[in-house]
Amino acid sequence: MISFFICLCLLIAGYFTYGKLVDSTFGPDDRETPAVSINDGVDYVVLPQWKLFLVQLLNIAGLGPIFGALQGALWGPIVFLWITFGTIFAGGVHDYFSGMLSERNNGESIAEVTGKYLGKTMKNIMRVFSVVLLVMVGTVFAVGPAGLIVQLLANKGVTGAFANTAVWLAIILTYYFIATFISIDKIIGKIYPIFGICLIIMAIGVVIGLPLNGFHTPELWDHFYNMHPKTTPIWSFMFITVACGAISGFHSTQSPIMARCLKSERQGHFVFYGAMVAEGCIALVWAAAGCSLYAADGGLNTGLQEALAAGQSAAIYDVCVKTMGSVGVVLAMLGVVACPITSGDTAFRSARLTLSDWLKIEQESFTNRLKLCVPLLGCGAFLGFGNSLGIFSYAVIWRYFSWTNQTLAMLVLWSGAMYLVREKKNYWVCAVPATFMSAVSATYFSMAPECLGLIPVFTNNKTFAYPFGIIVAICFLALFLKAAKKYNPNQHMNMNHAGAAHA
Repeated sequence: MISFFICLCLLIAGYFTYGKLVDSTFGPDDRETPAVSINDGVDYVVLPQWKLFLVQLLNIAGLGPIFGALQGALWGPIVFLWITFGTIFAGGVHDYFSGMLSERNNGESIAEVTGKYLGKTMKNIMRVFSVVLLVMVGTVFAVGPAGLIVQLLANKGVTGAFANTAVWLAIILTYYFIATFISIDKIIGKIYPIFGICLIIMAIGVVIGLPLNGFHTPELWDHFYNMHPKTTPIWSFMFITVACGAISGFHSTQSPIMARCLKSERQGHFVFYGAMVAEGCIALVWAAAGCSLYAADGGLNTGLQEALAAGQSAAIYDVCVKTMGSVGVVLAMLGVVACPITSGDTAFRSARLTLSDWLKIEQESFTNRLKLCVPLLGCGAFLGFGNSLGIFSYAVIWRYFSWTNQTLAMLVLWSGAMYLVREKKNYWVCAVPATFMSAVSATYFSMAPECLGLIPVFTNNKTFAYPFGIIVAICFLALFLKAAKKYNPNQHMNMNHAGAAHA
């Protein structure tokens, strides 16, 4: 497990070094935060820093760093590199800027924030994009736990109504409605820290259980090649599949929730960058478990592929049993069930806030909150029950979520880069990962079966997709540099003053 622990140490060191560089580049100060100046007792509420961290961790975690990392392990230990360096140089930067830019703009949702730096057209695109993504995330994080609970009960011999996925899906969606509707400190602020601790303990239990139960984690330098049984390309499929454990646009929709609860800007490094590093560590643990527990055949991870084919719930349960036995599995499964549920409810909550910012509907009123909660949860129920009835495929919803997720991350990073241009600061901390993610998203879109790959000639066509992704990334970078060169902060400021005077 030498390569695993090296990557783990790099992640932790990255928080104290590169994370601090990112924080100093942004430059937090002692200005009054939205939680203090706006405090409405519903969404703008001051929370202590330790709660902010644990709530943010659960908000962004979900099934991503668990199931996504297990799927990523199909490519072998090489996935450790993406989780490690993706978290430090991309995911942490993305989460920090999405949170701090929201905080600097009165806690506005990410669509509104992006519009300020990328223009009105992008704002409208992001509004639709964000709401659709959040509803898909909420649905995914309702269907997954429902299936996992049924799997647990089936293993205990439970039958009847409570062994039905649809029943648990209805229960979870009902909880989502309540959590989306009421004040953030009533449920989320009280129970999330408990589940956050369970999630961390669960990861520790898995990583300790691997060597104690005689499982060997393959070293990166001995398996520096593609171990995927279907020979699915590493670029860019692995970078899309392992999203939440490295960089995820979904996080940018969650960060404004905590941006509305910061007492001080100086908490941003720990809350936003720190939570992303913690998630990277969790993803690293589950990726190591996927590489360690299942036999490889001919240098390919066929054993893991078979485990995943039985369903994500079964695969997660299997990992927990093999690493922690009957005692530890109780705590582990609690974390795995609670983790996606606590991301699903905040996904719908964030969708409500995005719509409220978009439509200018204040949220102190019960009636106004109901106007948004009912249609949002209705859409989630339609997709969720459609999956349980076989109308929609969970796997297809997840794949579309994965691509839209990373595309959103790309756009948020470009927004951060434009903010730094305006502030005359080192914009490369955002521009470099933004360029990289532009290549990832464009490459995947041009060859994936659920995107342009629907057309047979483009399906997994690396000859076309690889150059296309690189060209798109270069074009985006060129457009950004052109905009950065033309931008005149003094002129922009004078225009704002002139507009204000005219108004």
